[in-house]
Amino acid sequence: MDDPTYLFRRRVLNHFILVIVFCVLILTRPLFSEASKIKIVATVFPLMEFSRAVCGERGEVSLLLPPGAEIHTWNPRPSDIVKISSADLFVYVGANLEPWIHDLLKSVKNPALRILEASRDLPLLEAFTDSHGHGHAHGELDPHIWLDFELDQIIVDRIAALLSDIDTKYSSFYQHNAASYREKLQQLHDTFLDGLDECACRVVILGGHSAFGYLARKYSLQQISLYGLSPDSKPTPRQMIEVVELAKKHKVKVIYFEEYVSDELARVIAKEIGARTLVLNPGANLDKDQLESGVNFFDIMKKNLENLRDGLNCR
Repeated sequence: MDDPTYLFRRRVLNHFILVIVFCVLILTRPLFSEASKIKIVATVFPLMEFSRAVCGERGEVSLLLPPGAEIHTWNPRPSDIVKISSADLFVYVGANLEPWIHDLLKSVKNPALRILEASRDLPLLEAFTDSHGHGHAHGELDPHIWLDFELDQIIVDRIAALLSDIDTKYSSFYQHNAASYREKLQQLHDTFLDGLDECACRVVILGGHSAFGYLARKYSLQQISLYGLSPDSKPTPRQMIEVVELAKKHKVKVIYFEEYVSDELARVIAKEIGARTLVLNPGANLDKDQLESGVNFFDIMKKNLENLRDGLNCR
């Protein structure tokens, strides 16, 4: 047993085994780390962004809506039920944005799944009997809550609270991330408040549906749209005439249209009154190129502010 050759071979073998074990640990560490991450599924892009900001490296956040899909008309597939069933937290808007949500959740098989309806108990806007923000509210709720950056701060806190319950060991981590993101949202609100403070026009005319009610309410603007909350609606000739007359009355210089929606109607109105067209993006979803390039919620909103300031002739 004291043979030098034997001892040397034994040391070499032990060293080789240690190297193999070390390599196995290095290669499998990402797998273990990935498996321990909190899995979150969000229906729309803003909720995905908020969730990702709060969970940081502790979470794996995915978007239920496929790139470029329209949330108002999209319907989930069986694979989406499987996706949600394997998650720890599911976040959706509610307020009529996802009409399929109740049927979908009945099919989800995960008793441990935590669910956040982001709009619950928030001061929601109601739709009006006409498409121009006049008349009487008739009970249909405006789901575009993420366009109020102060309401977003409440949603961020709710996400942090649920993650803290799911993953109590890292509660302070989630709370810290939420506080940092709330500060960014408050800065965004302040930027909009300053940027839209002094404008020659305060009327936003949309050649589409009423997607910007929360933004208009927050910054003392008037939203006038061709039709109500459903993007599938089609304006009547009378509605077109009314909007043209309102645009002339308010001396509007820009007609807005939504990104991913045809600008045809906006161009018709603009041509009638000698105005330009500019885009506004509600931000519910992004296309594949935007998602891959890392476009974020703040990029979208700051571009909206730039186009609003241009179209409303703000100082």
